[in-house]
Amino acid sequence: MFRSLRAALGRFCVRRAAAAQRGAPRRALFWLRLACDFAPGFADAYPALVHLSRALEDRWGAVEAARGATGRFPHNADAWMLLGEAWQMVFRQDDALGAFEQALALEERADAAMAAGALYQRMGRFPDAAARFARAYAAGGGALALWNNAQALYDPGDHSPADEALNLWATQVPDGHERLPAARAELRAKAAARAQVQ
Repeated sequence: MFRSLRAALGRFCVRRAAAAQRGAPRRALFWLRLACDFAPGFADAYPALVHLSRALEDRWGAVEAARGATGRFPHNADAWMLLGEAWQMVFRQDDALGAFEQALALEERADAAMAAGALYQRMGRFPDAAARFARAYAAGGGALALWNNAQALYDPGDHSPADEALNLWATQVPDGHERLPAARAELRAKAAARAQVQ
């Protein structure tokens, strides 16, 4: 009964925050913080608090809210994804990567693997990036995961496995086999351009 009461209070606070958000966003923050205190689950309150903090240009406030979510719900992969996104808003890529990897450790999910892969690729850690994109595909990431996997393999010059990933990508998209030569040329050109920058 106590849990259901807390849930009801949390929903009430979220509704009050939604009503106040346009005209009085600071008041909406107050209601969302209360909702986070009352709500017995991760639900809507924490994501709403993080997104409103970001909208109000309080990026560190968004980080603190997301950290609060992982503190209360350490086994919730959505909470770790929220923290990873918040860390990215303040350009803390290593911390963001740690959060995405934690989400991936809790649950095999495409969005966590894609986010981690993108960060590894940005860091120049191409084998790690390729491995995460492969996991993203296995978790249902579809053609985009294959495309990113191929790019992460082309970047360090692993052309044979990259071509295999791209051939598989061609089976997942409309007119893929007709588009394959142009796609291969595009990814190789991007890899060459990145190599010149480095």
